[in-house]
Amino acid sequence: MNPAAREPRIAIVGAGLGGLTCARVLQRHGRRVTVFEREASADARPQGGTLDMHADTGQAALRAAGLLDRFHALARPEGDEWRVLDPATGALLNHQPPSPDDDGGDGGRPEIDRGQLRGLLLDSLTEGTVRWDRAVTGVAPQPNGTARLHFADGTAEDFDLVVGADGAWSRVRPALSHAVPGYTGVTFVETGFDHCDTRHPDLARLVGNGSLLAKGTGRSLVAQRNSNGHIRAYIAFRAPRDWHRAAGVDLTDRTAVRAHLLGMFEGWDESLRSLLRDGDHGFVNRPLFVLPAPHTWQHVPGLTLLGDAAHLMPPVGLGANLAMLDGADLAHALTDGPDIDEAVRAYEDVMLPRSTEAATGSARGLDHLVPATAG
Repeated sequence: MNPAAREPRIAIVGAGLGGLTCARVLQRHGRRVTVFEREASADARPQGGTLDMHADTGQAALRAAGLLDRFHALARPEGDEWRVLDPATGALLNHQPPSPDDDGGDGGRPEIDRGQLRGLLLDSLTEGTVRWDRAVTGVAPQPNGTARLHFADGTAEDFDLVVGADGAWSRVRPALSHAVPGYTGVTFVETGFDHCDTRHPDLARLVGNGSLLAKGTGRSLVAQRNSNGHIRAYIAFRAPRDWHRAAGVDLTDRTAVRAHLLGMFEGWDESLRSLLRDGDHGFVNRPLFVLPAPHTWQHVPGLTLLGDAAHLMPPVGLGANLAMLDGADLAHALTDGPDIDEAVRAYEDVMLPRSTEAATGSARGLDHLVPATAG
């Protein structure tokens, strides 16, 4: 059958925020789409911390998805607050209250837990859209302009378009680009505090309704209030990727990790060191990786990328917003005309320059968050 004579077969690899946004907008315009996800279910793993949704990116994508009102019902506008503290004394150096929105109120960049946002998108999709436990191992462009998805169970399916929305270690990206993520030189170690207003009231007051930052040369502490009284803390520092091996620290040994981190932040105010000392959870090592910038590729019929698969950046507030905007933009391009290849080219012509600019800004943001030098 001539592909132009039937409804196009569209596959999205990865049920993250960008892929789900793309699927939702496609379905709003009457297009069929299948999302393949390697995880066994929506609850297979924790989804991470809080996100601030920007008006011109994340919120614009949610508006395109018809979900902006439901987002605002869940979001925390008061969470868009930053407190910057002096590492030696714990004194407040700078306070940024929530950004005003277009109506002059609070909440220009309201916060929402990543898991809540993902749940909102999943609930909006037609039942059966996401095929869980369907790990993709690779994709091969076909001579007729389609693409063949290969799955871990040995099966394969052909599609008119395969969208790689499968994150940092994308299985779709190698069909378009030889680029691989590289270590930034910065690692985040994550821990958490439960029921902070009752169990950790001093920390709750220190963090406030939003986020806290204290930074020194080559190391910083960040804490973010999530929903339900939870605070996530990130111990950020510049070090080799295998810092724990060089230090002789077993990452599964909470006591050993805590002792090493406390030594790393010796001399910092004790109110800030409580982020290392008093957590209710263990420590999760998260070395930060990025794709080269600019990351571009020669257009290949039947394939494209969005989100971290296309432009992996440091986690400084842009990644999720851009992934969702990518998803909405691609869906709109696909529904604006009958030719898939022309639509994908139009999308890439907008997305690739935008992501290059954002990657440059994100790199500067990471340098600001964890300064390599004093001053």
